Amino acid sequence: MRLLVLLATALLLTVEAQAQVYAPYEEYDGYGGYYYEDPYSPYPPPPYYEPAPRYREPLYDRRQPSTRGARGTIVIATREHTLVYTTASGEQFAYPIAVGREGKQWYGTTRVVSKRMHPEWRPTASMRQKNPRLPEVVKPGPANPLGTRAIYLADGLLRIHGTNDPSSIGTNASSGCFRMYREDVEELYDMVQPGTRVIVQW
Repeated sequence: MRLLVLLATALLLTVEAQAQVYAPYEEYDGYGGYYYEDPYSPYPPPPYYEPAPRYREPLYDRRQPSTRGARGTIVIATREHTLVYTTASGEQFAYPIAVGREGKQWYGTTRVVSKRMHPEWRPTASMRQKNPRLPEVVKPGPANPLGTRAIYLADGLLRIHGTNDPSSIGTNASSGCFRMYREDVEELYDMVQPGTRVIVQW
């Protein structure tokens, strides 16, 4: 009888020991019950696993226009950081933008007077006075704050342009101009012509 009790106890201990080997599941996830990033896993990644997409600028963060503009008009909603262009046929394109910092914002109606591909940037005299390290001119290239396209408005200083700082889009960051992602400003550049009406709203 004592022998049977000893055998039963040994059997229970063996089962518990085996259970302890397979008990932890902390590193398992929802992919079919195994952790696909475990380098020691005997299983391949599940067939439905898709790697995370590569980082891309949110170039096409297209927005639902909250304002209606006349055909052939650009409407800039400063508070919403959005530029809406309504084509002559009535199609609308809405783009995220950066606008002027507090105290540097302008509101009113103007028009496109000219356009330039790969523009030079010439800091104003007041900019250079505040920051003497600024050069007289910045040639086209990755360091150019105007990016690859510039659309000049009536006063000649206010512009819609690209940027070398895409992280600023959606913020109040500029000295009054309107910054756009590169692909967006290049698309807008191809559509608008001198004479296009531009309405800048709060």
